[in-house]
Amino acid sequence: MPKELPLVQIDLTPQYRRNLRELSKRYRNIRTDIQSIIEQIQAGDFVGNRISGVGEDYVILKVRVKNSNIQKGTSSGYRLIYQVESSTSILLLTIYSKSDR
Repeated sequence: MPKELPLVQIDLTPQYRRNLRELSKRYRNIRTDIQSIIEQIQAGDFVGNRISGVGEDYVILKVRVKNSNIQKGTSSGYRLIYQVESSTSILLLTIYSKSDR
């Protein structure tokens, strides 16, 4: 029987919580849309592109997430930005709608 890897612990910043709450008022499916990304991260698959210019001490990634409330693909969906603190700890920094920024 294969040994299962422990799930990655995910913490949320106050800014992430606030942004998610505001976006959920306009986009009813946001929590469903980001669930698959959260599950990938929990499984240890750190998806997205590394944000450069932050410094070598921090690993901060930005991932595109499709917005199922608007039919324009991932380019006008959400951006989820998170920090890899260790191989077992992630900090979700912020989420925003690309159409807002």
